[in-house]
Amino acid sequence: MASRVMNLLVGPESDGMRLDAFLATGEGMPSRSACARLVEEGAVTINETPATSKSEKVLLGDRVRALVEEPDAPTGPLRPNPEIPLDIRFEDDYLIVLSKQLGLVCHPSPGHVDDTLANALVAHCGYEHLGMLQGEERPGIVHRLDMDTTGLMVAAKDDATQKALQDLIRMRVLDRRYVTLVHGYVAHDEGTIETGIARSTRDRIRMAVSDAPGAREAITTFRVLERFEAGRRDEGYTLMECHLYTGRTHQIRVHMRHIGHPLVGDQLYGRGDERINRGLSRQFLHSWHIRFDHPVSGETIELADRLPDDLLDVLESLKETSMGRTAAGEDICPQLGVSA
Repeated sequence: MASRVMNLLVGPESDGMRLDAFLATGEGMPSRSACARLVEEGAVTINETPATSKSEKVLLGDRVRALVEEPDAPTGPLRPNPEIPLDIRFEDDYLIVLSKQLGLVCHPSPGHVDDTLANALVAHCGYEHLGMLQGEERPGIVHRLDMDTTGLMVAAKDDATQKALQDLIRMRVLDRRYVTLVHGYVAHDEGTIETGIARSTRDRIRMAVSDAPGAREAITTFRVLERFEAGRRDEGYTLMECHLYTGRTHQIRVHMRHIGHPLVGDQLYGRGDERINRGLSRQFLHSWHIRFDHPVSGETIELADRLPDDLLDVLESLKETSMGRTAAGEDICPQLGVSA
């Protein structure tokens, strides 16, 4: 157990105060009852003489020294990894909003032991400052993004905040919006997809739309932002904003495939032709906007995140085939960093 020495000088405002009460006023000192125990244990001196009573009065100019033991920081199974950069957009004593980079897995899984977001959070906050409701291998995790999905997500620093944020998701008031580019011409400017989603019976890696009893409700709404004409060897593309009302695994990817418009670059649910994927080898999916009321302060947290360069490059390559933006696209595309 580590210890630290605290040196305190009695000023005019503390003249005549009880020793335990005076100790507790020191910055970084424990509670008054804990300070009283320090006196009883012989860990406090006044002017280099051992203090004998917690009720002893301190006098102006007294020099008080206390040896304070600090418990070892809680540990867990994950190795802290400070080498993983965290792009933090908001942080306070209760939560973090960050922009997850491409290729970062949220928590340990086969093939990813100490190179995950969870390892980075442990390095940044310590186990003692992360919510543990999801277990010791998922510290702070409130919701997840796939490894190759980028953008905004939330982490919690304690159990109460973690539960409150998960409740906001369940109540559908933690607003999460994604931008995706899909294959084909989506005719309707907006729509809602509501299905069940379950593990595929043919491929256990995939999820699938299902009406089986164990399927979980999944609701996605979408708005078209911009459409791109079909070339001679493709069927065109549509840039969309998707709004999640539920958070099922691979939800947007599964829903877009279900309506016949898989995500560009999606290696699991999409089309493997590199040419029609515009050279993209990961799904075109970015968590661009998040909005919620802070569960402790009550303030509204609202953040937006521009598209990463690889996705902007794809849109730039399609620029000459644009069929024009919708009203929603005129508002959102500039916030994403997409040039006119």
